[in-house]
Amino acid sequence: MDVLYFAWVRERIGLPKEKIVTEAATVSDLVAELSAREDRYAAAFADLSALRVALDQELSDFDAPLNGVREVAFFPPMTGG
Repeated sequence: MDVLYFAWVRERIGLPKEKIVTEAATVSDLVAELSAREDRYAAAFADLSALRVALDQELSDFDAPLNGVREVAFFPPMTGG
């Protein structure tokens, strides 16, 4: 699956996107898997309340299943204006 990072998430991880193979069942499982990779991932995912996630370009929750998902995007909350 493709994993995309936006704004400060991308800055902390140092990549705009990557293709990964995972056995994670949910977004939370994926976050735990990524966080265990390196400190830069752990720093990016340290505070999930400061993150939003989209699955195949649809806003979702961290407990959402990943079965059949092709793209996961992580980004900070958007502000209007």
